[in-house]
Amino acid sequence: MKAYLVLDFAVHDLPGFLPYVEAIPAFIEKHGGRYIVRGVEPAVMEGDWTPQRMVILEFPARENAVAFLDDPKAQALFAVRHRTTNSKLVLVDGCD
Repeated sequence: MKAYLVLDFAVHDLPGFLPYVEAIPAFIEKHGGRYIVRGVEPAVMEGDWTPQRMVILEFPARENAVAFLDDPKAQALFAVRHRTTNSKLVLVDGCD
């Protein structure tokens, strides 16, 4: 069953964030992932949720998404994202 990582984030240090933007796609691909949505400004259609920018990543299975998040070589990049953005991340299973 496919799994999705959904990231809602606001960048507060763009120059500091750029190394993450440049390097993270290789780690996504390494774990079988691909971008479904890449850094777009969403249009809120209902409710009071006010996301700034959205990324949605698709992985072949939950295990791939977890391996991506746990990848030791990607931890420094995740630290860059944490330092340069305010972000919220959820993992959800698809309905294949």
